[in-house]
Amino acid sequence: MKNKTRTILPIISIISICFLCGSCNSPAKKTNTAEVAPIVEQENPYKDAEIKAVIISSDDDTFGYDIYLYDAVLIHQPSRPGLSGNLGFATAEGAMKVAELVIKKIRNNEMPPTVTIQELKELEVI
Repeated sequence: MKNKTRTILPIISIISICFLCGSCNSPAKKTNTAEVAPIVEQENPYKDAEIKAVIISSDDDTFGYDIYLYDAVLIHQPSRPGLSGNLGFATAEGAMKVAELVIKKIRNNEMPPTVTIQELKELEVI
């Protein structure tokens, strides 16, 4: 049994060394930057689109808005965006201010056109 162990150990050692050397010497993957396609800025599809806001009634005598892209509803917003609950804006004018901000964001290709609490405060609608 000792003879077999003496002949097997060197073979296993040689195989292990070959394996380790082979994995260490393998060339690292290189990223060829010439193969990466350049980022091409696309034209804004909403720049000249027909976009309009329609004020809608919401829960408890509040107001929301729908944003239409051509003749299809793109955004249905019956409540104040970014705030919990289902209540809309206290006035139709407040809802229209936010709807106009959303339209401006769409025209600038900011999709989705999220509205932050800070923007609602700046518009003085909350």
